[in-house]
Amino acid sequence: MSEAEKPRVLFVCVENANRSQMAEAFAKMLSGGAVEAYSAGSRPSGRVNPKAVEAMREVGYDLTTHRSKSLDDVPAEPFDVVVTMGCGDRCPRIPARRREDWAIPDPRELPPDQFRVIRDRIAEKVRRLLDELLRQPHGR
Repeated sequence: MSEAEKPRVLFVCVENANRSQMAEAFAKMLSGGAVEAYSAGSRPSGRVNPKAVEAMREVGYDLTTHRSKSLDDVPAEPFDVVVTMGCGDRCPRIPARRREDWAIPDPRELPPDQFRVIRDRIAEKVRRLLDELLRQPHGR
């Protein structure tokens, strides 16, 4: 599949330090490269939370290669799907064929066992999204 044929997905939260970073990582891991996955924050913190780095290390993904990004740092072309997570009215409209809002709480202050629950919830939602995206044709 060429890059132009791959579905493009953007995950957005406020800080781009936890939820959207993990969602991007799961999309890359679980799709085997079949989607272009990005993440960004409406007000990026400038760093990826060490708790998110550790939680993803536990499932075999190196989040230290990621950085906290703003919406200005992602490609300007329209996305197939934009998923917002908890940024509400702080998430500007981003051109997309489909939009979803996942009501997932920010795990930033949670202890590791509860942080893992959020991580696993994100993984399951990403898995379902990928199943939908990769079994249906998409066109740009």
